[in-house]
Amino acid sequence: MTSKPSLTCEALLSDAARRIAGDTPRLDAELLLDHVTGVGRSGFRAFPEREIEPRLAAEFDDLVRQRVQGMPVAYLLGHQEFWSLPLSVSQSTLIPRPDTECLVEQALELPLPDDARVVDLGTGTGAIALALASERSGWVVSACDLMKDAVELAQANARHLKLPVEVFQSRWFAGLPAGSFDLIVSNPPYIASDDHHLDEGDVRFEPASALVSGADGLDDIRLIVAEAPAWLNARGWLLLEHGYDQAEAVQGLLASRGFAKVESRKDYGGNDRMTLGQWPRYGAHHAQ
Repeated sequence: MTSKPSLTCEALLSDAARRIAGDTPRLDAELLLDHVTGVGRSGFRAFPEREIEPRLAAEFDDLVRQRVQGMPVAYLLGHQEFWSLPLSVSQSTLIPRPDTECLVEQALELPLPDDARVVDLGTGTGAIALALASERSGWVVSACDLMKDAVELAQANARHLKLPVEVFQSRWFAGLPAGSFDLIVSNPPYIASDDHHLDEGDVRFEPASALVSGADGLDDIRLIVAEAPAWLNARGWLLLEHGYDQAEAVQGLLASRGFAKVESRKDYGGNDRMTLGQWPRYGAHHAQ
């Protein structure tokens, strides 16, 4: 007669951590078990012998199976923290990355007016726009995304966080209401269509439309750089996230378009992953 498998917290977590690949199998397992049980990660450590009822153990096992197949933890949980803000996520959007917080940091360091008008292009969950609005109550922050599901998700996140960010459905500038901005910020698609990373890890489950941008990954950045001056106030800024090996190319695009003070900044890994420039001329209504 075989013994009944243990359904203690520690037994379930240890088994799941053995099955899950990646850099943080134990953390992944704890987050999933907390999601199912509400016990809390500290509770697992304090009471490892706590029994989990079979129904919840089965639910946990189903989540672990999906994680083993590569489904990102954030999609399984339905939420991800960014800039200390709890954001709902779905498979219609990218999962906000910690390194994108560097983009927020750079935006907050720019010499902008207290009542700056800011737009986040391709907002996804709304992460960047909501982070900026949470830090600068005087700024008028808006955002847009091409995908209707993403727009609705970003709007829901704004309502939940009680942050006054207006979200529009628009492919970059095409559907934005008339106006001009002191800062345009974007984390656009920047992966080349033949990049092997698209077939690896969590990225396999994220929307390709938010990742891929032409043969060299720069199609959307080219469009944004070309059109941004028509939407910038004089001395307004354009701030872009891009791939680790694209800084020189993006600097060239900005400089060729007529931007000044063009430079790149590093992410937490020390890679040049953000490039910015200032529009020095007459402002949006005179941009050529």
